[in-house]
Amino acid sequence: MNYAGEIGIGGLATSEAGAWAIVSFVIPALNEEGAVGATIDSVPRQKLLRLGLTSEVLVVDNDSIDGTAAAAVRAGAIVLTEARRGYGSAFLKGLTEAKGNTLVLCDADGTYPIEDAEALIRPILEGRADFVIGSRTKGGIADGAMPWHHRYIGNPALTWLQNRLFGTRISDAHCGLRAISKDAFLALGLECCGMEFAPEMLIKAAANRLRIEEIPVRYRPRFAGKPKLRSFRDGWRHLKFLIVSFVKLRVIPTHGGSGPHHGSH
Repeated sequence: MNYAGEIGIGGLATSEAGAWAIVSFVIPALNEEGAVGATIDSVPRQKLLRLGLTSEVLVVDNDSIDGTAAAAVRAGAIVLTEARRGYGSAFLKGLTEAKGNTLVLCDADGTYPIEDAEALIRPILEGRADFVIGSRTKGGIADGAMPWHHRYIGNPALTWLQNRLFGTRISDAHCGLRAISKDAFLALGLECCGMEFAPEMLIKAAANRLRIEEIPVRYRPRFAGKPKLRSFRDGWRHLKFLIVSFVKLRVIPTHGGSGPHHGSH
């Protein structure tokens, strides 16, 4: 999947300008009334517009019981509804309905610097990558943004295991700020409805020989509200998913290109 051509405005391929003119920001939200508006406001619409790119922001209300949907509408987002609760369910809804050929995945709580999205999508727009994932390990984690047992035990251990089992070379496998081309997303055939969606995406990207790049991103305390993660429950589900996926990949062949390509900047 190589979209590079004659380089034009903003370093993008002018021959593909029409195809890549829309960047879709997909933001799942469950009871994020206090944070979702500020998150939407931080989408760098004007900066991207100067590069010849328009933006659409899709907030997927995942059966919230507060005013999340109304807050998202006031901030200018398109609001979709996914009654089936789950991190993956919400993302699958939004990514499938997104109009852009470049898709940005981001949480609604403000922990990720979505205002820096240009750096995230540039490897895709320039034809160097199909899938880009952020690294909080390389970009920096602010005080109070992540529990110590996630930062120093859970995330490093599960990232190491995922790299070991699936041949990836990623420093932060659980970073929620990601970008992927629409074609690549459709080719992966993602299915997981829960938190397993995040590792499934990376595992299938590697198995299908997508070109993966990792870039440093900052991580900060959430704007408002409470985190949805449950350390032991979600950690166990993630570990189980990695093991089951590894066994399946040894039994069910995957298709793809000539070989995996991973990079970091």
